[in-house]
Amino acid sequence: MNYRHAYHAGNFADVVKHVALIAVLDHLGRKASPYFYLDSHAGRGSYLLTAAETARAGEYRAGVLRVLEAAAPPPAVARYLDLVRELGLEGSLLVAYPGSPRIALACMRLDDRAALVESQPREAEALRAELRGDHRAAVHERDGYEALLGLVPPREKRGLVLIDPPYEQPDEFDRLFQSLCAALRLWPAGIFMAWYPIKHGGAAGRFLARMEASGIRRQLLVELSVQREDTPVGLNGGGLLIVNPPWQLDERLAGALPWLHARLAPDGRGRARVAWLVPE
Repeated sequence: MNYRHAYHAGNFADVVKHVALIAVLDHLGRKASPYFYLDSHAGRGSYLLTAAETARAGEYRAGVLRVLEAAAPPPAVARYLDLVRELGLEGSLLVAYPGSPRIALACMRLDDRAALVESQPREAEALRAELRGDHRAAVHERDGYEALLGLVPPREKRGLVLIDPPYEQPDEFDRLFQSLCAALRLWPAGIFMAWYPIKHGGAAGRFLARMEASGIRRQLLVELSVQREDTPVGLNGGGLLIVNPPWQLDERLAGALPWLHARLAPDGRGRARVAWLVPE
């Protein structure tokens, strides 16, 4: 499966990831002091739905479009949809899906700061072009895991790190585990959000077992599957491991996930859950 993000922009996993991302950044924005946002695998700023890669896969049709067309979303989803409309609508038509960098910057204030890391030169250049003139954002063309350890702790005391790798390499979960644990040692007060695919074979479960045994406290799971998790082909679901989540984030997302699952998996396959892997 090709995990270059243009092929999957706006799919069900993006919807859940971005609902959670916005909820965390909104929480950080409630305090006056500035915060730091690091996106270790940023991709582009936004994805045209008519572009060849995105249109060919068309995953947004079973993702963001289903949610946009649904009535009475819960508050966390309504907030997400407001930003999607603001950043992607032309008239009444959704023409682009905003990536995590655009969504984050739409949430951030003038004195907050973003480091956006992308290793692919074409993607990094597209991101630079889209964000040119925004003094809050710096684009780093380098390996995401190396940058993660080089850019934390930041000068700001508060902030969020989003780790959303492509999972194209066989050692991806190993690198994620090692880098996440090392970054938490450098910045134990930071909020860390790591996305992972749920596929046949149990790799995600083995990663979570290692995290549970790591001794790291306050680990929250947010997962949504649209297929049975033993389905052998493709992406069955996606999850977020959130370390040091903000107060009441679990309750806010628990109010959104069942509603999202009902719209994103209308045949009832898969599941949704918000649960503590490791509590306080």
